[in-house]
Amino acid sequence: MTKKSVVTEAQEIQLAIELINLGARLQLLESETSLSRERLLKLYKELKGVSPPKGMLPFSTDWFITWQPNIHSSLFINIHKYLVEHAQISGIEAVMKAYKLYLEQVEPEPGGEPVLSLTRAWTLVRFFESKMLETACCSKCGGEFVVHRLDLNHDYTCGLCHMPSRAGKTRKAREDAASASASAPASTQA
Repeated sequence: MTKKSVVTEAQEIQLAIELINLGARLQLLESETSLSRERLLKLYKELKGVSPPKGMLPFSTDWFITWQPNIHSSLFINIHKYLVEHAQISGIEAVMKAYKLYLEQVEPEPGGEPVLSLTRAWTLVRFFESKMLETACCSKCGGEFVVHRLDLNHDYTCGLCHMPSRAGKTRKAREDAASASASAPASTQA
C-alpha cells in the first residue's frame, strides 16, 4: 500500500478548486486530478451549492469551426500557444492561464456565459494535441484561426474577413425583444 502525501493531496484539492471556479465539468476534474469521484462531487457541491452538470463532454471538432465559436477558439488557442512557447508552462496550468487571459479579452453578455467554456477550451487543446485541429493563416488579415487539419486551407479566409450573412443576428434579435418588453406597459394588479 502506497502512502499518499498530504502536500500532494492539498495541491490536488487546490487545483480542483481553481478548475471548479473556472467552470470545469466533473470529467475534466477526474482527468486532471487524482482525487476520487466522490471527493470531487463533495468539493463541487460545497463550492457551487449544486451538483455538477451531467452529460457527455463535447467530442466533435465541428463546434470549433462554426463562425462565433471559431473566433473565440482561435483567440484562446493563440494565447495558449504563446504561453506554451514563451512562458515554459504546459498541461492544465497552461490551459488555466490561457483561459483566464481569454476571459480578460471577451465580455460575456450580462448574466451570460462566455462563448468558450473552460471544458471546451480544454477539449480544444486535446484536439490540437491529437492533431485533429490546427491553425491556418487567413489570406486577408494574416490571423491564425482554428481549422480542421485535413481540410484544404491554402487560401483560407477567416470568419471576420468573410462574415456569414446571419452573423450577429441573434444578439440583435435578443436586444430588440428586450427593448420591446421594456417599453410595453406594466400589467396592473387587482
